[in-house]
Amino acid sequence: MIEKDLQKEIVALKSEIRRLKKNYLGLVFEDKPEDIITQCRENVPVLKEVKTRRIISDDQNQNNLLIEGDNYHALSVLNYTHKKNIDLIYIDPPYNTGAKNWKYNNDYVDKEDEYRHSKWLSLMRHRLNLAKNLLKDDGILICAIDENEQAHLSVLLEQIFSAHDQYTITIVHNPGGTQGNNFHYTHEYAIFLVPKNQTLIGLQDRRDNPDVRPLRDVSTGNHLREDAKNCFYPIFVKDENILGFGDVCDDSFHPKSVNVLRKDGVIEIYPIDPSGNERKWVFARQSVERIKNELAVVENRKRKILDIVRTKTMFNYKTVWTDGKYNANIFGTKLLREILPNCGFDFPKSLYTVYDCLFAVVGDRPNASVLDFFAGSGTTGHAVLEMNKVDGGKRKFILCTNNENNNGNGIGGIAESVCYPRIKNIIKGYKDKKNEKVAGLGGNLFYYKTDLVNIEKIHKIPDEAKIRVTYEAGEMIAVREDTLNEVEKNEWWQIFEGKGRITAIYFKEDKSKLGELIDKLEKKSTPVALYIFSWGKNEYKGGYSSVNIRVEDIPEPILEVYKEINCL
Repeated sequence: MIEKDLQKEIVALKSEIRRLKKNYLGLVFEDKPEDIITQCRENVPVLKEVKTRRIISDDQNQNNLLIEGDNYHALSVLNYTHKKNIDLIYIDPPYNTGAKNWKYNNDYVDKEDEYRHSKWLSLMRHRLNLAKNLLKDDGILICAIDENEQAHLSVLLEQIFSAHDQYTITIVHNPGGTQGNNFHYTHEYAIFLVPKNQTLIGLQDRRDNPDVRPLRDVSTGNHLREDAKNCFYPIFVKDENILGFGDVCDDSFHPKSVNVLRKDGVIEIYPIDPSGNERKWVFARQSVERIKNELAVVENRKRKILDIVRTKTMFNYKTVWTDGKYNANIFGTKLLREILPNCGFDFPKSLYTVYDCLFAVVGDRPNASVLDFFAGSGTTGHAVLEMNKVDGGKRKFILCTNNENNNGNGIGGIAESVCYPRIKNIIKGYKDKKNEKVAGLGGNLFYYKTDLVNIEKIHKIPDEAKIRVTYEAGEMIAVREDTLNEVEKNEWWQIFEGKGRITAIYFKEDKSKLGELIDKLEKKSTPVALYIFSWGKNEYKGGYSSVNIRVEDIPEPILEVYKEINCL
């Protein structure tokens, strides 16, 4: 072998070593990159609104977004508009069953593809890396999956979200089961990624099935007073209302009965069993105050006494969910057909599976932002709207989905013919199969498509391309500022309004008209974000500012985000 060939061989081997080192814990990723990703080395994604699909039920409602396009492009845009701004990401990616329901480089991946696991992992890795940047510090990701990729996904998530704890919930979604070689599969999984050392999962509301039991410790064992002296104290009751709690009793004090009636009409209740043995309350004196609202006075007719019971309605979630409401056939497929009778979408989630997953995280976050970048039939958006209706919250969602033809089912693509009409019907109301009116839940929806702006080369963007990006980025900037209504556009500037704020974009290097725009904006009493074209970063940021105007540069901050995404 001549020296030149040897050098080439060495370079090739070094490259292979670097590649192998990237395959942590045995994961092997597809060598051939996705065309979607390589496109972003010569083009940057932006958003373009389809105004005819805008739905406004109330100007005061939250603005929800539906983005049609490849989710890699959508996530790239969101890295500029929503970085560290999302409370919860819920995704239901393709399960990679071999049923030709997802593509890699424009080709459907089936069971005969020897590299289907590697391709699936590559697809997920790139999108999860982008999604990670969007979560708030206390943000949580939930990923639905089944047995085909659960093990691989778990390892991948551990690699990407190393600062998160991973919890896997088993959900019985198909009680009848799907035939396997040896077992019927009745369940799938929801993997929760929660920031380490934080308690962020709420409690399950079981008011329809509460746990009612005596406050006196009646569990197996003696549980005598002397076993926990700080758990023996009186509870003060009058007119069957709990007034408060007495101090822990002195060792020498022994009440004559369970109920001791005082001269002022107050009854002191002690944890004494039917045999007269001094027992203990379940809660110590120092901790019982916090559950006072869960306690009630009941009459024990058999013993002819008053006793204390605790009615517990809020519980930690269990790791196995078996409720019938998670049945994907009844509350997924059949429900979707009620909303969209001609829809043939494959395997929609039960609305209540998604609702309960979301509620566990954002039930106590009434202003949360929820993202689903494998939106499919739009169940996540439906669940958010339902939750807001129940508790009056102002949560908002972002749904991202492509417009593939849904494997030939239905008419048109998933975004236009399934996801959008479902959300439209849920917001505005619809007639079910019995021709009965189902009231709408309200809400606003803005429909966007991803578009690509050519920049020639991401690592060296020519001036002409920077100008193009500035002219094309208006709606993306409006999404960033949540000012979605375009009110003016000319060759010099573009203005958006919404939610008591204004966003203005000045397009040109020539600043001869900038003063005119600033005069116009200063007459407004609302806060203004003014984006000014510049060749660099921080060239105008902070300049031209006034009481109500905040100045930002464009397009360099956008391009920096895309360079970072492309690891340049």
